[in-house]
This record gives sequence, structure tokens and C-alpha cells, in this order.
Amino acid sequence: MPDTHRRLLDRLRGWARAVRRDAILLWLAARHPRVPLRAKLLAAAIAAYAFSPIDLIPDFIPVLGLLDELILLPGLVWLTLRLIPAPLRAELRAAADAVADRPVSRAGAAAVVAAWATAAGLLAWWWLG
Repeated sequence: MPDTHRRLLDRLRGWARAVRRDAILLWLAARHPRVPLRAKLLAAAIAAYAFSPIDLIPDFIPVLGLLDELILLPGLVWLTLRLIPAPLRAELRAAADAVADRPVSRAGAAAVVAAWATAAGLLAWWWLG
């Protein structure tokens, strides 16, 4: 792999880690008692929009479909982080780094997926039966 591609790949990995850390930071901020109410509400709204299947611009529209994820969400994350006082933001960032650095349990993830699938199956059985 050429050196330029390797550097680009390293930058993308770093960006992905930062996005993951900021998502964890927002999750922690939404639950922290010292975070201002406006920041909590904005963090909750960002999380709801990010995980919602409904987008302002549907993803199936080429190029334009990804603009909300590439422009809107990072801007809202930046705004939310600015609403949190700097010392508290640093504390939350350290906590988010600690959470992000924990090893991922594939068995735990499989158990959660199995539990959700079982619950969905039971709900469908009850609803249809």
C-alpha cells in the first residue's frame, strides 16, 4: 500500500475514533447532573436523530443523502460541546476515552442481539396470534 493511502487510512481511523468518543461523550453528558439543560436536550435530540431511520435528506439520494450526516450532525455535536463548560467537558472527554478504550465483548453483544430478537419474536407472535 502506498504511503499516501496509509496516511489517509490512518487519518480516517483517527477521525472514526474521535466520532465514537464524541458520541460516548454526548451520551454521558445527557445523563450528567452538572451539564446544562440546553446541552442535555440537544445531546438527546442529536442521538435520536442519528439513530432514527428518518433523515432530512434520505440516504438513497446519491451524494446529497449523506450531507446531513457529514455536515449537520458534526455541527450539532460541536454546538452541544460548546454549551458544556470547559472543565466539565474535559472531565466528560476523559470518561468517554476510558469507555471507548474498554475491550468489546462479542459474546455480550451476541447476548444483547439474541435478547432483542427473542423479544421481537415474542411480540410478533403475541400480535399475530
